[in-house]
Amino acid sequence: MNRLERTLGLIKPDAIEAGHIGKILDQIIQAGFRIIGLRMLHLTPAQAEAFYHMHRERPFFHSLVSFMTSGPIIAFVLEKENAVSAYRELMGATDPAKAEPGTLRALFAQNIEKNAVHGSDSPESARREIAFFFPEMELLSVKTPSSLLV
Repeated sequence: MNRLERTLGLIKPDAIEAGHIGKILDQIIQAGFRIIGLRMLHLTPAQAEAFYHMHRERPFFHSLVSFMTSGPIIAFVLEKENAVSAYRELMGATDPAKAEPGTLRALFAQNIEKNAVHGSDSPESARREIAFFFPEMELLSVKTPSSLLV
């Protein structure tokens, strides 16, 4: 069943440093997503730890926090039918060596840790992650005419 949903995406410090912001956002738009919220910020260690709290016990947690605080990120909210699964497909596998050609990670990621982008893994995660970065009042209404998005 197709339903309009929202998902969170991040462009990570490695992709920003490499100058891929425009290329990544263009790929997302070309894939039919609507960007309804967008901001650039630099996470503090406390913010990164809070965002990735579910990985706290994993061996990569501290390097992930260090990486995600090493430079600015871009957080965005996407809207589309089945946005969570559609964006995960567009991102490609976490390991860019295993990502399908043409996916964001195949095109822009350096390795399994510096993998260019993040996307919510479920509708529940999307709701939590979107709320972490964006108050509801900052997101464009579903009824916003596309002419206002230019």
